[in-house]
Amino acid sequence: MILKVFLILVLISIISLTFKAYIEVENQNGHNNDPILTSSEFLKPESIEKQQDEDASTSEKLHLMRLPFRHGNEPRKHVLDSTIKDLVRIQTLHRKVIEKKNTNIMPREKDVVLASLKSSKDEFSGNNMMATLVSGASLGTGEYFIDMFIGTPPKHVWLILDTGSDLNWIQCVPCYDCFEQNGSYYDPKDSSSFKNISCRDPRCPLVSSLDRFDLCEDENQTCPYFYDYADGSNTTGDFSLETFNMNLTWPNGDEKMKRVVDIMFGCGHFNKGYFHGAYGLLGLGRGPLSFSSQLQSIYGHSFSYCLDDLFSNTSTSSKLIFGENKDLLDDPNLNFTTLLDEQESPNESFYYLKIKSIIVGGEMVDIPEQIWNFSLEGDGGTIIDSGSTLTYFPSIAYDIIKDAFKEKIKLQPIYEVDFVMDTCYNVSGGKQVELPEFGIHFADGSVWNFPVENVFYPYELNEVLCLAILETPHHSSTIIGNLLQQNFHILYDIKNYRLGYSPRRCAEV
Repeated sequence: MILKVFLILVLISIISLTFKAYIEVENQNGHNNDPILTSSEFLKPESIEKQQDEDASTSEKLHLMRLPFRHGNEPRKHVLDSTIKDLVRIQTLHRKVIEKKNTNIMPREKDVVLASLKSSKDEFSGNNMMATLVSGASLGTGEYFIDMFIGTPPKHVWLILDTGSDLNWIQCVPCYDCFEQNGSYYDPKDSSSFKNISCRDPRCPLVSSLDRFDLCEDENQTCPYFYDYADGSNTTGDFSLETFNMNLTWPNGDEKMKRVVDIMFGCGHFNKGYFHGAYGLLGLGRGPLSFSSQLQSIYGHSFSYCLDDLFSNTSTSSKLIFGENKDLLDDPNLNFTTLLDEQESPNESFYYLKIKSIIVGGEMVDIPEQIWNFSLEGDGGTIIDSGSTLTYFPSIAYDIIKDAFKEKIKLQPIYEVDFVMDTCYNVSGGKQVELPEFGIHFADGSVWNFPVENVFYPYELNEVLCLAILETPHHSSTIIGNLLQQNFHILYDIKNYRLGYSPRRCAEV
C-alpha cells in the first residue's frame, strides 16, 4: 500500500512538471482547426438577440455534441491524463468534506437568492430546457463541456460540466495569472448586463467562508471569492451577476438561444490548474450557488443528462435537461435509488448514495457493510460525479472487487509497472474474452446494473483491455464516474431525494 501511494505521488509530480509543455503541444496540434471552436458553427450575437424575442416552443432541447479524436490521442494517453486529474479531484473532494466549510446559510437567505431569478420566468415556456454538451476527449480530458454564451452582447464560452461543484466561474479580464484557453478572456467592461455583488449583499456569504470576510474592508466593496484545489489549482476573483445564453436545438431542428438573467458566478482573475480546453466551470452541485439550483424557480427541482460514449470518434450527441422530463418519467425501465438528504450528507455540495453491496458477474461480492458508511470525520460514503472519469472504491472494497473480476475472467492478467490500471488483459490476436457485468446494490433495495462496455476500458486499442475501476486515495469516498454513467439517462430529483437511471443509447434520445 505504501509503495502504491509512493508511485501515485511520483506520477502526479511527473505529470505536474510536464503539464505546461503538454498544453503547448496540444495547442500546436491544431486547436484553431477544431470544428467545435470555429465561429461559423455558432450563432452570431445579432441572430441571438433576434431569436430571444421569438416565441418559444413547448419543449427546448440542448444537445451534447461529440468532438472527433485528433491523431495521436490514443486511449492509453486519455486514461493516463484522466486518472491523474481524477486523483487530484478526489483529494479535493476529500478535503472539502473534512474541512466542512461552514456557510450556514439560513433557509430564508436561500429563498432570497433563488427568488432573484423569478423575473426571468417569462423568458421561457414549457416545462423543460435542454443544452449543448461536448465530449472533451479531443482536448485530452475525460469531462463533458457545455456550450454557452455569456454577457450582453453574448460571448461564446466552453465550460466544464460538474455535478461535484457549485460555483460557476470563468476567466476574466484583467487576467493576472490564468491558464491558456482557446479564445479571448471575458471582459466585464464589454457587457452591459454584468453586475458586481457587494460585500453587503446577502448573497456574498454563499461564496465566501466566514474566515475570509476580513477581505471585505468596506461593505460596498465587490464580494471576493477564492476556491482552491488539492494540487494547488485555484480560482480567485469577484463574485458577480451576468446573463447566460444557452445554445438550444429545438424539435424542428432550428438553433436558438435562451437567456437567463442575473446568474451568480465567479469572475476569475487568478486561475490555475487542470482546466485546459475550458473557459471555466459550470457547477451542477447540490448547493445554492450551482447553475441547476439557480434555475429551480424556473424549472423546478430536477435535471437530467444522458452521456454518449466519452471516447467515441463519432459526431453523435448527448443531452442535458433542466426541468421535468415526462418522456423519461414514463419510461418503464426507469429505476430510482435514494439521494441522501442534507442532514445525512457531510457536504451539501455532493450527491450522496448509499451502497449495500456490489455484484460481479451476477454474484454478490462479500464486502463488509461498514466500508460504505461515513467515518466520524464525515469522510466515506458514495458520490455520483460527472467530473470524474473513472470509478473509484476504498482500498478494502477495491481489492475484493478486483479479485472477483479476476476469478470470472479466464485470462492471465498483465502486470506492467507503467500501467495506470492494474487489472488488465492481453486481447490481441482476436482473443474472445467473456467479461462479467457489474452492478451496485443500494441500501434501499434498488440495483443499478452496468454493461461491460462501461466497466472495461481499451487501454491500447485491440491490444489491452483494463478494468475501469481504481482504488481511491486516502480512504475517501466511493466515486461513481462518468464512464460508468454512459448511455444511461440519469435524473437528479432533488425535491424527492432520489436518483433515477434508465438504460438508453444516448445518441438516439
